[in-house]
Amino acid sequence: MKSTKRMHSKKYLTIMAMATFALWINCSAAQQIKEIYVSPLGSDTNSGTYDKPFKTLHKATEQLGSKISKAQQKIVIWLNDGTYRIKDPIKIDSQINKNKVPIEFRSVQGSVPIISGSVAINNWTSLSEGMWEAKIPKYIGNFRELFVQGKRAVRARHPNKEYLRVKQVGADRRTNFTFYPEDFPLPKNPKEVELVLLHDWSITRIPIKNIALETHTISAVDSIGAKGLNFFNLDNWEPNPRYYLENSIEFLDVDYEWYLDTAMSKIYLKLPLNKNPNQFTIEAPVAESLVLLDGTEKEPISNISFEGISFEHCRYNIPNKIYAGIQACHFDTQGGAKEWAVVPAAVRTHWAKNIKFENCKFSSLGGSGIWLGTGSSNCTINRCTLWDISGNGIMIGEGQDRLVSGEPWWKIAPEQAALGNKVQDSNISDCGVQFYGAVGIWCGLTSETQLRNNEIYNLPYTGISIGWMWSPQATPCRDNTIAENHIHHVMQTLSDGGGIYMLGLQPGSKLVGNHIHDISVNTGRAESNGMFLDEGTKNVLVENNLIYNIAKSPIRFHRASTNVVRNNYLFSKGSTPSIAYNNTLAENISQEGNYEISTDNQDYKDLLKEAVSIHIPTPNKQLQNPRP
Repeated sequence: MKSTKRMHSKKYLTIMAMATFALWINCSAAQQIKEIYVSPLGSDTNSGTYDKPFKTLHKATEQLGSKISKAQQKIVIWLNDGTYRIKDPIKIDSQINKNKVPIEFRSVQGSVPIISGSVAINNWTSLSEGMWEAKIPKYIGNFRELFVQGKRAVRARHPNKEYLRVKQVGADRRTNFTFYPEDFPLPKNPKEVELVLLHDWSITRIPIKNIALETHTISAVDSIGAKGLNFFNLDNWEPNPRYYLENSIEFLDVDYEWYLDTAMSKIYLKLPLNKNPNQFTIEAPVAESLVLLDGTEKEPISNISFEGISFEHCRYNIPNKIYAGIQACHFDTQGGAKEWAVVPAAVRTHWAKNIKFENCKFSSLGGSGIWLGTGSSNCTINRCTLWDISGNGIMIGEGQDRLVSGEPWWKIAPEQAALGNKVQDSNISDCGVQFYGAVGIWCGLTSETQLRNNEIYNLPYTGISIGWMWSPQATPCRDNTIAENHIHHVMQTLSDGGGIYMLGLQPGSKLVGNHIHDISVNTGRAESNGMFLDEGTKNVLVENNLIYNIAKSPIRFHRASTNVVRNNYLFSKGSTPSIAYNNTLAENISQEGNYEISTDNQDYKDLLKEAVSIHIPTPNKQLQNPRP
């Protein structure tokens, strides 16, 4: 009996010990995970708890430096439903998180938190039927975008759609041209008007210096097109280049157009007769960035994630008021600097590791969307949506310009290249709203980049652009994979690009299993393609891609070198070749097992239907009995 009692007593003590240990473990885990709550309805005098959330994200991030300890497992900043308006970006640097504790910004379940860089414009006064005016507070300053009920309004332009045509290029081929009489209503203040001229693969936005009625001449304040590059001469492009004029009250003639009078700090908006702007949400961007994650080469910032958050409304005012586009939102400001400027992104990383954006949205932005910049590695953009963006959707890495010890970084410090970053399962559309040379995803001199299973569409220029060296010179660019993306309805405004645009030496890189279609002819000089492998492209595998409904060749090489094109399904029109060679030796392109099918083939429609049903062809899923 005593023995039985001892056994029960011992068992009880064991159970109690286990329960106490489990409780200690749970308490310890709870202590290690620090949670901070934020709500637009909160207060920054609160404690940041579930019941007493902070009001602003700046207050929440201010707490990070004092809240992080080595014992913590992670910090979670919970964002409740609503709009978080900011004028200055949220900044997190490596000094805040020296202990490398993971920091997660997450939406509370069922909520839709929006980080917005805008302010509301109120107190509208009616001038006439459908025309309204509002005074702009001085702190707002100049801006290039306006959003009415969440939709981007049109900065007053002429013509409202399509383009005007240059009549004759001026003698210097760069600064002026003549126009046709009655082309446009004469602006009372020409110096506030912006000239937008389209080149083949880029545009120029530049203020007008003068409009001479006697000679019907428009003169710009500086060179139209990047200086030092002769192919930007106005008569080097399509005959009578396209242009339009923007930002004059004389152009304010259709609903949802607007005009900003900077001298008088007034904004004018045209609306349908039955609409009152005082009953609308009308926003102008003031923040120049939304989120900046900045580390250093010695102390990179790491382990930051964002989930279920929307990023909206970010301003970008062109430096020197001149945007002479070169390619993919790189441009010459005409200010004398040797380096090319780049349209910045609303969200940017710099010397960062293991940064993650998941189920996030980026929209209504004045510059580009998100940029995994210098020294960014092993970062992920997953299941995100990007649309209505003035510049590029996503940017990864950098170009050639940055110097280290007076030399190009990629020559003496190639280890600084963006490495191992991923964009996957994301939806990217309607980029390049202001800067038409923008692309859905731009990658510079990057290594081991993976772009997988994204849908990219409705773009004025290229879908994906990768590489940034116009020769086969060795750079850190290598082992990049573009796979299983669905790219369609791109190249809708400019020329000389494609669903995928590639250039430079990229050993080990692959274009595999992509589905590319619907690229129509535009009015530029150069053709556009499903894939355009440009100067210096070398050591690239092009395999198992499906390309169709392309006005020109599905694949084009230009000054390319040795590459492999294998097991692709290439549908072309009439006598248009499936693969075009410009200044490229055809024998240098190894072709194996490609299916080249023309509309001249009587079975074209059936074969195309079968190929599309297969979706992305693989060696185990091939067309039955294809005919050349």
